Amino acid sequence: MNRLAGVTSPYLLQHADNPVDWWPWEPAAFEEARRRDVPVFLSVGYSACHWCHVMAHESFEDDDTAAYMNEHFVSVKVDREERPDVDAVYMEAVQAATGQGGWPMSVFMTPDGEPFYFGTYFPPDARHGMPSFRQVLEGVHQAWAGRRSEVAEVAQKIAHDLAARESAQGDARAPGEHEAAQALLGLTREYDPQRGGFGGAPKFPPSMVLEFLLRHHARTGSEGALQMASDTCGRMARGGIYDQLGGGFARYSVDRDWVVPHFEKMLYDNALLCRVYAHLWRATGSDLARRVALETADFMVRELRTAEGGFASALDADSDDGHGRHVEGAYYVWTPAQLAEVLGAEDAELACRHFGVTEEGTFERGSSVLQLPQSEGMADAARIESVRERLLERRAERAAPGRDDKVVAAWNGLAVAALAETGAYFERPDLVDAAIGAADLLVRVHLDDHARLARTSRDGRVGANAGVLEDYADVAEGFLTLASVTGEGVWLEFTTLLLDHVLTQFTGEGGAMYDTAADAEKLIRRPQDPTDNATPSGWTAAAGALLSYAAHTGSERHRVAAERALGVVKALGPRVPRFIGWGLAVAEALLDGPREVAVVGPAPDDPATRTLHRTALLAPAPGAVVAVGTEGSEELPLLADRVMVGGEATAYVCRNFTCDAPTADPALLRRALNS
Repeated sequence: MNRLAGVTSPYLLQHADNPVDWWPWEPAAFEEARRRDVPVFLSVGYSACHWCHVMAHESFEDDDTAAYMNEHFVSVKVDREERPDVDAVYMEAVQAATGQGGWPMSVFMTPDGEPFYFGTYFPPDARHGMPSFRQVLEGVHQAWAGRRSEVAEVAQKIAHDLAARESAQGDARAPGEHEAAQALLGLTREYDPQRGGFGGAPKFPPSMVLEFLLRHHARTGSEGALQMASDTCGRMARGGIYDQLGGGFARYSVDRDWVVPHFEKMLYDNALLCRVYAHLWRATGSDLARRVALETADFMVRELRTAEGGFASALDADSDDGHGRHVEGAYYVWTPAQLAEVLGAEDAELACRHFGVTEEGTFERGSSVLQLPQSEGMADAARIESVRERLLERRAERAAPGRDDKVVAAWNGLAVAALAETGAYFERPDLVDAAIGAADLLVRVHLDDHARLARTSRDGRVGANAGVLEDYADVAEGFLTLASVTGEGVWLEFTTLLLDHVLTQFTGEGGAMYDTAADAEKLIRRPQDPTDNATPSGWTAAAGALLSYAAHTGSERHRVAAERALGVVKALGPRVPRFIGWGLAVAEALLDGPREVAVVGPAPDDPATRTLHRTALLAPAPGAVVAVGTEGSEELPLLADRVMVGGEATAYVCRNFTCDAPTADPALLRRALNS
């Protein structure tokens, strides 16, 4: 019997009609494997994963394959976005055993959860040196039936090796100037000066590293750091990885030039990059950065916001191509003939030149991914905008990619921070309202009576899985940003509750952080990883939230916890800066203070107060926190004892227990924050 029908994960629901007798990850599945004396087959994927869909169609929908699986295994399906802890533990095993990883992830394990055979995608027929999935199933069954002691020995050794792995704290002290400089040097060596970004194909948006570079420039004036960030952002924004019609970024580029993306669009990428481009505009005034930040924010609100006010996880890479085939990129790519049909011959010729559409195509079957020229041309802006609008209107008639509409707490926290800041910077109160709506959903649905976070929800119904460290840290980051943007103290109060759990449930000896709570379900290893993946690591995201909270409240306990957590960045930052970018960005905030800004005025809608508040928010000082309110307000701790000078709205700037003279002049405030 397939047991996935009642779950909340859209990915698992896609497999609810498979002939495979799938179980969700739960103790009963392992008890069933013990009762039947068979191994467990674990398949991990996610809704927007192209090859997950391919393997499902080829193997899990095949009656003969399913019958063999049902007879000889207990099969467990996991959505990696709902259970990042399960994914992390077994992916570590896959990578250790095979030297690579990815999704779909396929793991065979004992009924005690100890893995003994690994892989990712297996084809239905043997090819390219890969065995067929049926051959793998038969080989594992034969080993289990005939060489049980050997299998058990391998499984126990792997489980023991995994359990023994723990990240060393590295250093009890936080990183300093030397480590930041060494990290920048390391990034310079890996930088691609012709194309932007780091390394070769496939190329992923280096969101966390870009934040570090922008903060390092703001603190030190390093032109090299700004150049790498600016050029990378420019190349991505003009490439095919960015949706030139509807805004928003795809997951990654399959080539070094950012031309052909893997077309899935993830909430976390777009939240992080929206914030990066807003910060780039703040640093440079770039029109391109402004446009991309706003278009990406509008994409998230238009295409990912759910009816309950949260944000869906992803849009699929695949969709119907109009001929009954489910094809990757079908929604986004164009041929010259398709452009001519929509635009007419003259405008189609312009569109082909402007967006790089050729007869040969830059993608598959003669189709092209839209991209922009790498330098500003003389194209008629109004005419190009008309072309863009007409193409977008026609594209809306195509079969849209599927949407994974589960709400993930961590990624919504990132979206809250991005939309709140972007709305404040560009005076778009609708974006701030969208951020508040998502934050409200997180409080109403994800936060229980004990201030414990649930990882996911769907259609307003909370999921069964507990939040992990990145959920607490990223939601805290979103709430702290809302506190700075809105001046509402309630967001700081919720942050207090979240960070209390971080300190009591996720923090170990020496300031090390674990990805799961101390009282979470016990796996073969308690996952722990300070390095970034597609999102900031929970470890360094928690350090950032703790540091900002300490700046808001003056809490020594939280600042000390942040500094101790950053010890791992002192060890790893100079060696692997590409993989600990968020930790380096938080370290920049620590090196700068961070600065604390309090703005007091006669009324919330007072123009002078609003000007000082916006001036403070637009300051590039790394990790600066801002409080705004009326004189005598107790809404936020930074407002305590702050008075207006001469009856005018007044700003106070402090850092490292030292305060500048209060000022009512926005220019002086700007100068103080830019120094």
